[in-house]
Amino acid sequence: MAKQGGCFCGKVRIAYEGEPVAKVTCHCLDCRKISGSTYSTNIVVPGSGFKLLSGTPKTISKIADSGKEITSHFCGDCGSTLWRDGPSFGDNKVIKAGVMDDLNALDEAKPLGELFTTHRVSWVPEVPGAAQKATA
Repeated sequence: MAKQGGCFCGKVRIAYEGEPVAKVTCHCLDCRKISGSTYSTNIVVPGSGFKLLSGTPKTISKIADSGKEITSHFCGDCGSTLWRDGPSFGDNKVIKAGVMDDLNALDEAKPLGELFTTHRVSWVPEVPGAAQKATA
């Protein structure tokens, strides 16, 4: 059964089927900016199982901390970033876990890895048992 999510105003809706290929938090400077917080919690899913259900998200592409291009897909009305993609991820989509409808989505997204840990703020501890990577 597909798991669904959407932006704050509900105009852009997404879904994915299948198991995530990764669950990670990212402490990069981009994720701080687009989340408005200290890091982002991400569900990485195969592109083949990802669907845009409704709406037309806006996009912005830039060179990320990794040195590679990354594209953010967000609602042009409310501004919520729903997912990111780019060459670093192959065909995978990096869904922002907080946009998923299921109230347990963030519990289920407990990260197995943390990225750009050199940018982690001092008062946020490591996630116990998660692999720590200084880059992507």
